[in-house]
Amino acid sequence: MPSDRALRTMIGLCTAILATSALASAQSVFAPIVFALFVIALVRPVQRGIQAWTGAALATLATMLVALVAAGALALLIAWAFGRVGQWTVANGAVLQALYLQKIALLEGAGIPADALAGHLDARFLVRLAQQVTFQLQGILSFTVVALVFVILGLLEVDVTRRQLLALRANPAAAGLLRAAERTGQKLRTYMGVRTIMSILTGIAVWAFAKAMGLQLAEEWGVIAFVMNYVPFIGPLIATLFPTAFAVLQFGTWEVAVTVFAALQVIQFLSGSYIEPRLTGRQLALSPFMVLVAVFLGAYVWGIFGAFIGVPILIGVMAVCEEFEGARWVARLLSGQDAEGAG
Repeated sequence: MPSDRALRTMIGLCTAILATSALASAQSVFAPIVFALFVIALVRPVQRGIQAWTGAALATLATMLVALVAAGALALLIAWAFGRVGQWTVANGAVLQALYLQKIALLEGAGIPADALAGHLDARFLVRLAQQVTFQLQGILSFTVVALVFVILGLLEVDVTRRQLLALRANPAAAGLLRAAERTGQKLRTYMGVRTIMSILTGIAVWAFAKAMGLQLAEEWGVIAFVMNYVPFIGPLIATLFPTAFAVLQFGTWEVAVTVFAALQVIQFLSGSYIEPRLTGRQLALSPFMVLVAVFLGAYVWGIFGAFIGVPILIGVMAVCEEFEGARWVARLLSGQDAEGAG
């Protein structure tokens, strides 16, 4: 009956809202677990390849070393780039303050009230912002340690879990979950491989443009663009706004800042909206609207980690829905494709 359908819909919405609130409240528990599952899916082929030559324990240890080297290199790049920007801001605080007061005077001379702006956007604001970024980076360390513990335990049990599901393959649900897990792992590795390639190219392009423009900290802007490109929408926006703000401070003209902003936007657009979708192809066909929802919902629930892991979670949900007849319509909606091309 229509009333029963409406009631089920309302119950489903209420359940989703309560589940989201619970996940947000238990961020310190669930976020490292989900991130660990994501890492396990990425490094699983490495573990299997090494395990073919050595024992399970040595394979797990070697896989963890590979993951640690990759995560450590990325963390060092983040800390170096943002740390250098913060140091530059603090070291040039007096110059920035003088330039800022000059701009305020120009605005007031043109009849534009700048009292509200003067209370917030001064050099001290930039210093506080740099300090907040540093504080957030410190939180990454504790999160990483907890997540790595889950990764170690997960890698030790992944073969056992797979054998358990294989033993239950007569059960359609267990067989479907096993296929969904394998397909999710393949899609996540494709997603991260393409995103890594595009992040490198984006970082190189941003560095080359900043160097050509004479923008200070060109190497740092390139590294920030490389790292932030892993977070769809939010990351490229941050990687664009920071150099634009510094262009205003360095060159003192809005024309140069607009040029920097427009050029960086073109680079980000070509990377994320034109080249990357053609590299991933139909294998990772996702609705751009749902990708945006996943990023912002993940950021709301788990902060920067949620923004990063939002799209991989969406990929996993889509893979699970594809394996069950009653949920394939959800996968089709998430893909953003026409019904004729979604088969």
